[in-house]
Amino acid sequence: MKITAISLQIRDKNRVNVSVDGKYRFSLDLSQVISLGLKNGQDYSDEELLAFETESQFGKLYGRALEYCLMRPHSAKEVRDYLYRKTRPSRSKTGELKPGISPELTVRVFDKLVEKKYIDDQKFANYWIENRSLTKGASQRKLTAELRSKGVVTTIIEQVIGETERNDSDEIIKIIAKKRSRYPDDQKLMMYLARQGFDYEDIKQALNIR
Repeated sequence: MKITAISLQIRDKNRVNVSVDGKYRFSLDLSQVISLGLKNGQDYSDEELLAFETESQFGKLYGRALEYCLMRPHSAKEVRDYLYRKTRPSRSKTGELKPGISPELTVRVFDKLVEKKYIDDQKFANYWIENRSLTKGASQRKLTAELRSKGVVTTIIEQVIGETERNDSDEIIKIIAKKRSRYPDDQKLMMYLARQGFDYEDIKQALNIR
């Protein structure tokens, strides 16, 4: 079987369509074409073409996973969960059931994202704590619970929280300022703050309650 055309895609100039014996067969990133040494007019065995198709799937999945990681920092668990969903069968717009990506490819994609430093739980924990403190305010207890739910290990959580300048006394003042109009009654506001993970004594002190 012979590659009869390697042409740039119209929508994505970083990918090419590869035709075999006059018919479209698969697409690849430009970097993959170079690394695999594909050449127009060259003959390849069916096994070699199947291997190229696997690389095509890898390139597409890596590109989607990279976009996911660049939207905002994600924990390793979040990325694993994202990639796992790609292994499940899905339906096309026409209702056709499409098989999922092989688990082996998701492992390769995950490992490459780690290698390129797009996955780093310590950096993610720093981002999460800074973002939560700037936008809403949050107790240390709640931050710890949120990061654990994201799969971040306790040692990283404790280290990152310990290195920040945030403290529950400042955080609780932020929340009171934002929520006072919604909870004019001290008892209801105290209950709300307790649900946010703040200690009862800190709540009383912030509200000037004896």
